[in-house]
Amino acid sequence: MAAGCPPARKDDRTRFFNHTIGVARTVANSLARFLAERGRRSDIDYQLLTPLLMHSVIVQTIYAIVRVTTSYRAIELDLPVVSLGIISATFAVPPTLLAVWVGRLLDRGLDAQVAWIGSGVFVVTCAGFCFFSDSLAALLLLTALFGVGHLLTMASQQMLCVRCSGPRGRDTAFGNYVVSSAIGQGLGPYLIAWIGGTASVPPTGKLFGIALIFAVLSVVTGAAIRPAPKHMRPEKTREVVPIRTLLRQRGLMAVITASVITITSQDLLTIYLPLLGADQNIDVRNIGALLTVRSIASLVSRLSYTRVLRLIARQPLTLISMGGAGLGFACFAFPIPLPVMYAAMIFLGFSLGIATTLSLTNVVDLASAAAMGTVMSLRITGNRLGQAAVPFLASLVATATGVGGIFAIIAVSLVTSGASVHFSRQER
Repeated sequence: MAAGCPPARKDDRTRFFNHTIGVARTVANSLARFLAERGRRSDIDYQLLTPLLMHSVIVQTIYAIVRVTTSYRAIELDLPVVSLGIISATFAVPPTLLAVWVGRLLDRGLDAQVAWIGSGVFVVTCAGFCFFSDSLAALLLLTALFGVGHLLTMASQQMLCVRCSGPRGRDTAFGNYVVSSAIGQGLGPYLIAWIGGTASVPPTGKLFGIALIFAVLSVVTGAAIRPAPKHMRPEKTREVVPIRTLLRQRGLMAVITASVITITSQDLLTIYLPLLGADQNIDVRNIGALLTVRSIASLVSRLSYTRVLRLIARQPLTLISMGGAGLGFACFAFPIPLPVMYAAMIFLGFSLGIATTLSLTNVVDLASAAAMGTVMSLRITGNRLGQAAVPFLASLVATATGVGGIFAIIAVSLVTSGASVHFSRQER
C-alpha cells in the first residue's frame, strides 16, 4: 500500500478546506457570543472556555487517529513488535526535555500562544505522516515531533482552564474540559472503525489525511483562543520557584505518580489493542468500536465526576477507580470472548475516566498560583517519562509473553499505584 494520501483534485481539496475552516470559525464565534452573557454572571469566562473545549475535542481526535494509525502503519511496514515500543518511546522523549521550559512560558501568561504553536506543529507533523511515513526512520522522527505538539497543546489547555475560571467554577471548567477530551478520544476511534471497516489493517494513508484536516481545524479553533491581556500577565522579574522546591511539596509526587500510571495505561491501551486484535483475528471495526466504547464510558464517568466526588472522598476514590481500571485491564490479559471484551472495556473506561480526572484535579489542587504552569508541565514530564520507558519495556514483555502480558503488567501497576497514593495521602 502506498504511504501517501488518496489522490484528490487540488481545487476540490482547497474548496473543502476553506468551507470546513469557515464553518468551524462560525460555530466557535456563535457559541462564544451565546455563552458570553452567562459567563458574566459567574466566575467562568465562557468566551474563553468555548474555543478551548472545541480545541480540546479536535486535539484529542488528532491524537487518537495518529497514535492508532501509526501502530497500523508499523504493521503495514512489517516492522517487529520491538519497533513499535521504540516508536512510542520516541513520542515521549523530546517533550520530556522541553516540559519545564514550556511550563515557564505558561507561568509568564503565554498560554494561548503556546496553544497556537502546538496546533501549527500538528499541521506540519500530520502532513509528514500523510506523505513521508514509509520507513521506520520517518515514523520515529514524525512521532517525536508529534509528541512536542501534543505537549504544547495539552499544557496550554490545562492552564487555560485555570485562566477561564475562578475558584468557584474551577471544578466545572475542568469537568467540561475532561468531557471534551473524552469526546475527542471517542471520535478518533470511531473514524478509524468507519474507514477501516472489516479489514485487518485500515487504509493508513486515508486516516493520516483525515488527521491533517483536523490539524488544520485545530489551528482555526486555536486562533479563536484569545491571549491573556498584558496587565494580567506575571512580571518577567518575578521570582521563579525552583523545581526542587516544587518536588518537595507534600503530596505532589504521589499524585504525579498516579498521573504517570493512569495516562501511560491509557496510552498503552491505544497502542497495543490493535496488536491484540491482529493476534486474535479481531477486525479493525471491532478494535475501533472497543476503543470508542472505552471513550464513551470515560465520558459518562467524567460527566458524573463531581457527583461521585461528593459521595466518596478523593483518597478512597483514587484507590477504587485505579483498582477498577486494573481489574478491567487484567481481563484483556486472557483470551476472552469478544462480548466479554466489550463488558470489560466499559468497566475499564468508567474507572479510568475517574482516575485520569483525579490525576489532573489533584495536581491543580496542590499547585500554587505562582508555579501552576510549571507544576502542570512537571505532571506532563512524568507522564512522558512513563510513556518513554513503559512502552519499550512492554514491547520486550510482548516479545517474551505475547500482548496479553502487557495488559497484565498494566493491571498490576494500576492497583499498586492506587494503593500507594491512598496510603501515602492518609499519612499527611
